[in-house]
Amino acid sequence: MIALGCDHGGFALKNAIKTYLEENSIPYRDFGTMTEESVNYGPIAAAVAHSVADGECEKGILCCGTGIGMSIAANKVRGIRASVCTNEFCTEMTRRHNDSNILCLGGRVIDEAMAVKLAEIYLNTPFDGGRHAVRVGQITQIENGEM
Repeated sequence: MIALGCDHGGFALKNAIKTYLEENSIPYRDFGTMTEESVNYGPIAAAVAHSVADGECEKGILCCGTGIGMSIAANKVRGIRASVCTNEFCTEMTRRHNDSNILCLGGRVIDEAMAVKLAEIYLNTPFDGGRHAVRVGQITQIENGEM
């Protein structure tokens, strides 16, 4: 299951991604927001991040104006590796090399078609493991105060 969340700045991107998920029979849980009215992104980012960290959802996608605020908030949750991506290469590499578990997108940075393309790449790209697993393990060590 994919966890989705957005604030008002990412509302259109989230809805475009929901349509893609529905068309491809990919289950998701929508953590909001459900309107374009202004809302704070922190609680939404936290809800999505906890659902991924707790294993309720396999991956997450968060959308705000730039993707930056959502990524900062989500990365405060232990076990989360949220990445802001604006192009295909970075989206593929964040999965292959960083085992990112939340994709963050900006509604004021990319359009809906690009958001859907990046979501598709993100959801279909595996983690390469190997030497990259060592590096991801080091991120966990930092998170745990061991480094």
